Parts: sequence; structure tokens; C-alpha cells
Amino acid sequence: MTKIRAFFFSVLLVVAAAGPLSGAQAADANPAAASFIQTMGSEAIQELTGPNVPQHDREARFRKLLDSHFDMAAIAKFVLGRYWRTATDAERADFQKLFEDYIVQSYSVRFGDYSGERFEVSGSSGAEDDIVIVHSKIDRTGAEDVRLDWRLHQAGGSFAVVDIIVEGVSMAVTQRSEFASVIQSEGGTVKGLIEALRAKTQSADAGAVQ
Repeated sequence: MTKIRAFFFSVLLVVAAAGPLSGAQAADANPAAASFIQTMGSEAIQELTGPNVPQHDREARFRKLLDSHFDMAAIAKFVLGRYWRTATDAERADFQKLFEDYIVQSYSVRFGDYSGERFEVSGSSGAEDDIVIVHSKIDRTGAEDVRLDWRLHQAGGSFAVVDIIVEGVSMAVTQRSEFASVIQSEGGTVKGLIEALRAKTQSADAGAVQ
């Protein structure tokens, strides 16, 4: 199966390993949205980093963070793209569950590393009526900074991450392209992608038991 990159979770890893969020707030159209990202990063640092957190606890905490701060249903629908319309209700439900399982199993283990970079939120801007973009960067010693824009859906007074844009590249769009490639390589059906994801997650479970 083609390797499927977690389009925002690997970036979240960097945030979790980056230490407390800081930096002067520039033009900030929505301070609450910037605060949301800051809080998410602080939670990730507290709950997920460090070598002494058992892996099964790390996975459970990571899943809780995803469900609390990311719109997983909307993300799953987007990354499945046009195949969402042709999938059955059962296939959609299977895909959403396996997608999250795969991400949790594949990436939670990486939160044991702490690299010490600084993560700076510089403000936010409006994109659409219900979309806010939070601007930030990873300040890396001895290397170029990495620019991150967090696309948040706003409903009432709450926010949820729906995409991360890394140096101008949408991770959601990238992930959708990769899933489409997997589907085509697995017979052109959503069922093929589901089976590939199930094989990945079952393999990870088996490895954890050994």
C-alpha cells in the first residue's frame, strides 16, 4: 500500500515538541482562534511528550486530543474526495474509524521525542464567514523557519482544525490526492482503500502485542 501521510498530525507532532507557544501577536482578527491553537499545543506538550508515558496511554490521549480539537468527520469526508459520494453509509463509517485508528497508531509514538524548537503564533485572519486562519511558524535553530497556517472552522464560540497549510501547501489537499492514488491502486473502489487501511491498523495492533 502506498504510504499515507497524516496531513496534519505530523505537523501537530512538531507543535507538541516545540515547547510553549509564544511570540508577539501581530494583526489578529480573532484572538480566540489564536488562543485555541495555543491551548492545543500546550495540551499536547503536557499530555503526550516525554519518554515515561506508556504507549497505550499516549494513544488514548492523542485520540482524545484529535476528537477535541479537529473536525475528524469533516476531514475524513474531504480527504476521501469524490469517492465519498459513491461510498455506502457503511463504507463511510468504516473509513472514518480506520482513518483515525491509522493516524493514532502510526503517529502517537513519535510524541516521545522533544526537540526544543519554538512555536510562535503571530495572529489570525478571516477567510470566510465561518473560517479563520491562524498564522504561526516553527523557529528552528540553524535552519529556516517553517510557516504554518491553521485553518479553523468556527461555529458559535468554538473552533475545530480542518486543515494545516505548510509553507503554502494544503495538507488536506495533499492527503486527498494520496488517498485517490491508493484507491486507484486498489481497484478503484473505496472498499480497496478500507481494506488497505484495515490491514495497516491490524498489523500495528499485532506488532504492539508482540
